[in-house]
Amino acid sequence: MVQQKVIPLALDSVITPFRKKLNLPLTKKQITVLQINLGKRCNLACSHCHVEASPKRTEELSPEVCQQLITLIEKFPQIKFVDLTGGAPEMLYGFKPIVEVARANGKQVIVRSNLTIYFESGFSDIPDYCAQNQVRIVASLPCYLSDNVDKMRGNGVYDASIRALQWLNRLGYGQDPNLILDLVYNPQLPATANFSLTPNQASLEQDYKVFLQEHFGICFNNLFAITNLPIGRTKLYLERKELHRPYLQFLESNFNSTTVEHLMCRDELSIDYLGNVYDCDFNQMENLPSKTHDGEMLTVNKLLTAGTLDLIENIRTANYCYGCTAGSGSSCGGTLI
Repeated sequence: MVQQKVIPLALDSVITPFRKKLNLPLTKKQITVLQINLGKRCNLACSHCHVEASPKRTEELSPEVCQQLITLIEKFPQIKFVDLTGGAPEMLYGFKPIVEVARANGKQVIVRSNLTIYFESGFSDIPDYCAQNQVRIVASLPCYLSDNVDKMRGNGVYDASIRALQWLNRLGYGQDPNLILDLVYNPQLPATANFSLTPNQASLEQDYKVFLQEHFGICFNNLFAITNLPIGRTKLYLERKELHRPYLQFLESNFNSTTVEHLMCRDELSIDYLGNVYDCDFNQMENLPSKTHDGEMLTVNKLLTAGTLDLIENIRTANYCYGCTAGSGSSCGGTLI
């Protein structure tokens, strides 16, 4: 892996509330992205998972909310992207109906896959299904080396991920311009307060491409380098190590104001399996729901009743937002600048 630069940190510094760092409210643009968390059930239980998903979780989309989401996708042409996440979205209720209605209405569909789901009983059809529907696959591979992946995601996950990527390549993913395959890098969780920023995305992407092609004949389109935000299991880990506050201080010390214009929360709605609306997936996991200018909490049903997706003026923020604005920034699509 690329050697990361370690930046010294004054551990006695005070964290500035994120809203004060901005000076002005963080405002919404027109909504073009609908990110839907279909639930928290997953075949894996990764150490860095901000959703805290696992095989033991049972939460998932209901038929009622699924139908509301289908109506939402059909009703609003301004939605350009439907981004499906979980848990393992492929194993959750509503996955295929939402894929099909989104594609029928000309939306680009993104599925955030852990890849290993393809080898679970009942899900071996998923790669072909995604190819037939031209679903863009964004796959978690937090390192190109096996030890690092298995430490974060579980024994055997790396080998299964490699086999899954080769499977997708045979279907044309990473080669056919209509079959986009992206990979996601996450840093390992820090063991000490010598924190470092996410490596340069372009350089790391080249390292991934060379290694995976030389060793496994794998090709893919883009690498997204994503910062670990201090929420979910990452937050629990940092708290156990007494690193939660120092990590927030580190992120603040690397705040980059030029990332703010490009933050993913600005043109996105994040929907949970209950139909509640959030500004982003991270706010969803921290139970910080979106509100109108009147302070009303939003649901999918309320958006349908109002006849507009653009009810939110100001985005709700918290100190973990420093994770999206540190260094080159971070989003579900990788670095921001």
